[in-house]
Amino acid sequence: MDNKPRSNYRVVEFAIAAVLTGFICLYGGGTSEALAQDAKGQAFIEKAFPHSNKCKRCHERVFEEWETSPLSKSIHSPAFRASLDAYLNSPGGKDKALCFRCHAPHVREFSDQAQLFIDQAKSGDPSLDGVACAQCHLIKQVDRAKHPPDPKYEIGSKTLYGPYKDFVQNLAHQSMELGLFQKSDLCLNCHQSVPSAANLGKANDLLGNWDQSQAVKSGKECQHCHMPEQVGESANGEKKRKVANHTFPGRLGKLRQEAAKLDVQTKIEGDKTTVTVKVQSLVPHHLPATHPAWATVVLDLDVKGKNLKTVFADKRIYGRTYVDAKGQKTVFDFEAVKVVDDTVLKPDETRVETFSFPTPKDTKTFDVEVTLSYGAITGPPPFLQRVEAESSQGLQDPVFQPIEIVKRVENIPVGK
Repeated sequence: MDNKPRSNYRVVEFAIAAVLTGFICLYGGGTSEALAQDAKGQAFIEKAFPHSNKCKRCHERVFEEWETSPLSKSIHSPAFRASLDAYLNSPGGKDKALCFRCHAPHVREFSDQAQLFIDQAKSGDPSLDGVACAQCHLIKQVDRAKHPPDPKYEIGSKTLYGPYKDFVQNLAHQSMELGLFQKSDLCLNCHQSVPSAANLGKANDLLGNWDQSQAVKSGKECQHCHMPEQVGESANGEKKRKVANHTFPGRLGKLRQEAAKLDVQTKIEGDKTTVTVKVQSLVPHHLPATHPAWATVVLDLDVKGKNLKTVFADKRIYGRTYVDAKGQKTVFDFEAVKVVDDTVLKPDETRVETFSFPTPKDTKTFDVEVTLSYGAITGPPPFLQRVEAESSQGLQDPVFQPIEIVKRVENIPVGK
């Protein structure tokens, strides 16, 4: 293992890069210079944080799972690219590395290469990893004294960390068991708060009192739900055993169907009908986790009368409303200076919602449909247009569609 300080490691590497780049600049010009410089910069980054394609050679199952996960799209998504542009063009958008501290955490070790990360993300098809294998498995320690917590990377060595005692010896890298990989601390670096909204203080908390939840009290960590155990192989050809799933289910995947319960009661009193909905959050953190500010959970009520025609509709929105320095609503955390409305479902909370409407007429029955969904992206029209333009699917991109969590449908008879 290289025992030199990480800063010295980077200085030496980039000094070499500078010499090589200078040589190239003498014999090339314009775009070729920039391409050569970027290639050298990326090569040194990937020497410290090997690209996930290298891991795929031996860990095909894990790679294929990760590739379908939201983490693999951390710097690919149209919404991220549009948000990054909005931030960089904002008055406060001077810290080029800021957005990447979660979307490509290794930028913390290479902040002087922030422009490379930006250029890669803007390309729409980056060859640089965002959140991938090395960005997690090189973490040796998490400093929870900082807010957000700060990961301590062990770069410059061939040791990768993980949760297994019986790791397989190999020639590609050393392996070491680390209890951190079975604790929620590992996830807090990026999922507890947003660096660009630090001025909001406690209102910037994405998870709430998760560590006081029933799940945590019963011994469950983030990995219990978001990296559930399954039987398989970690490395190609090894003996099958219990391994962690790397699709990271949550908003996407079947796990969301376990996020909440709905209890619906309908009461008819002559010309007036009341629907009472109990929304019970089953997750040990805020629902939704409110970054970015357009992250919402929506409760929709749709009442259908004769010929299944909608006769009444209403909704409740769970999320946070931010305002900027001018008092205008904003969906961007980097513009937010204050929270003016906070309706997020707290860990393990049950919320009771009441809806009243005229009893449907000229029908023997009517249908009550109650749906809890993750809301579609919202924001100013220029921003939404940019997201649409960045996406190969246009308005059909999943970010523009609500994602159903749970739904209840009841047919209610109308008394004479």
